Amino acid sequence: MKIAVTGTTGFVGRHVLAELFTKPIDVVAHVRKIENKLELPLCKKVNFDLYDKSKNAFAELLRPDALIHLAWSGLPNYKSNHHLDEELEYQYEFLEGLVKSGLQTMVIAGTCFEYGMQSGQLNEDILPQPNNSYSIAKDVLRVKLESLKKQKNFNLIWARIFYLYGEGQSRSSIYSQLITAVEEGKDFFNMSKGEQLRDYLPVTVAAKYLVQLALSNIDVGIVNVCSGVPISVLDLVEKWKEKNGWTIRLNLGYYDYPDYEPMHFWGDNRKLLSVLSELNINS
Repeated sequence: MKIAVTGTTGFVGRHVLAELFTKPIDVVAHVRKIENKLELPLCKKVNFDLYDKSKNAFAELLRPDALIHLAWSGLPNYKSNHHLDEELEYQYEFLEGLVKSGLQTMVIAGTCFEYGMQSGQLNEDILPQPNNSYSIAKDVLRVKLESLKKQKNFNLIWARIFYLYGEGQSRSSIYSQLITAVEEGKDFFNMSKGEQLRDYLPVTVAAKYLVQLALSNIDVGIVNVCSGVPISVLDLVEKWKEKNGWTIRLNLGYYDYPDYEPMHFWGDNRKLLSVLSELNINS
């Protein structure tokens, strides 16, 4: 089996590649031209512009059986018009071209932001209510791909990813900011009051799930990639401190809460676990 991955140099992509390298399959890693010097000795590396309409992307990716698609530009600016005005069109034409050329299975990275400001435990049957440009564009892309399925037979796995943390995360994330504050020897770590409930998952676990879904070769549809367990941001930070022996004190209430997400929400992972169980995969 051959699996291609886009967004390989990103936070999630690097961990997906590491998980794929543990499997007896062929791996094709797409990298942007500006990252062409990146060494990836355990797989085949290809570089081309994902948004170049003159390219046969399926052939460029060496005709994979499945794709794990993580690439998306313009982040972390969720409110930018770029997502709707430019990125959405590029993304759909790229994926449509792959399907029409013969791609059988695609795992697409969605986002929990597609649920919008809805609170509580969120499952895949809840109608999305995206409220920023990024999540709206993602949701429209999903709808367009579902419509494409009426014309072409392929497996669509829309992996709605919740909050991740781990090695290589962006500097703007709370996990990376905390590590930086500790390394710089600061006495205090500035954060919100931390009362918001979220669904956090180690990126290594999320990468494992994405690879398992790609290997499934079944039409899963929307599936939450999450822990299924709500935890307050404050409790999570305290756990990180305890695990690493950090003594830095927390300056609670320094930041306001984000206006693009509800105070309390987390994912329902029962569909994910059911799919993996049916595949006899120990999650």
